[in-house]
Amino acid sequence: MAERVIFHVDANSAFLSWSAAYRVKVLGEEQDLRDVPSVVAGDKESRHSIILAKSTPAKKYGIHTGEPLFQALEKCPELVVIPPDYALYVQASRHFVDLLREFSPAVEQYSIDEAWVDMTGTERLWGAPRLAAERMRQRIWEELGFTVNVGISSNKLLAKMAGDFEKPNKVHTLFPEEMETKFWPLPVRDLFLVGAATERKLKMLGIYTIGDLAKADGKLLRKRLGKHGETIWHFANGRNADAVTPEPAENKGYGNSTTTATDVTAVEQARQVLLSLCETVGMRLRRDGKCGSCVSIHLRTNEFQHVSHQCVLHGATNITTELFEAACRLFDEAWDGVTPLRQLGVQVTRLSGEPYQQFDFFSGLTPQQFERKLRLDETVDALRDKYGEDIIRRAKFAGGSEPHMAGGLSKERRTGVTKPVPKEF
Repeated sequence: MAERVIFHVDANSAFLSWSAAYRVKVLGEEQDLRDVPSVVAGDKESRHSIILAKSTPAKKYGIHTGEPLFQALEKCPELVVIPPDYALYVQASRHFVDLLREFSPAVEQYSIDEAWVDMTGTERLWGAPRLAAERMRQRIWEELGFTVNVGISSNKLLAKMAGDFEKPNKVHTLFPEEMETKFWPLPVRDLFLVGAATERKLKMLGIYTIGDLAKADGKLLRKRLGKHGETIWHFANGRNADAVTPEPAENKGYGNSTTTATDVTAVEQARQVLLSLCETVGMRLRRDGKCGSCVSIHLRTNEFQHVSHQCVLHGATNITTELFEAACRLFDEAWDGVTPLRQLGVQVTRLSGEPYQQFDFFSGLTPQQFERKLRLDETVDALRDKYGEDIIRRAKFAGGSEPHMAGGLSKERRTGVTKPVPKEF
């Protein structure tokens, strides 16, 4: 049986690279954003104005992803700032994954700009692993116009870790026999699934490097950090048996959240936001043929305190108005009516593949009314799919400042309306 060979392929600074490649190859611009200090960031006037992607020259100014735009401009006043173009990113991601599938049918997309590829048994087609990775990297550059890092190993974890080594536009290996020299000397924070809080706990145990973690007592780690401690201990030892799964796992829940442009301080304003979230959550449920019987809301105050509340419905539903009514009841119970809110979210879980409803004699909702509501929602979904989501909106949003469909996926990914983007950009 052939030894497993797994690639992790990650687009370098994807949003900026895709925008730059499109502007040069399709629009014919002379300046390549990747050659100057530049970033992709949201609207300067909104709370979404954070750095989403940066060029290598911008990195030299100490600019990093996730920091506020105003701080980046203080570091580099000449910084070129462009807005995100989600329609372009969706198309670029599709072309990216399609090209990977030409090398192997076993491709698992991990995010919009990275994927694992199972290359086991492909040596006769593409050569030894490093040669195949170089061919893949070169083809992506020549045909799509952006660079990638390729990590190579015998499992998904080590392949991903290898891909995070020196960037950009590199191929790295990290097989088990290379762990002691390439992997273990790294800071423990570099390990997959180790965040700031876990790092602090590990340092209190005298664990500073991945090697320290690998050599630690697994039972002690489980006692101090729970199941997560045992998981990262196995990761530090390079143990990961997950297979590359081309089909994504089925959703266990559907949810969207949005950070509002201004603090929410009134009930009516909050209800508008909740309705806009229920619109997108309900649409996604119906599109996948799912219903849910548990609705929850998530609130974040302007001081970043988190509040959540949930309830179980009489039966599973995907009707927007029913989700909205449940979300409003939860909101009234969870919010104190005074504390300003900066973020609201709605989630639906306990999913079912079939809509069913336990009718309450006192609710006044008949089976016929339930059916009409569902058909109305499906008709609205069909119109938005065909003509774009702005073709129809509820009167509640007329003249208001809140978007009528908010949270989660970009408008282009929700509706499928994307601008045409040639593959060879």
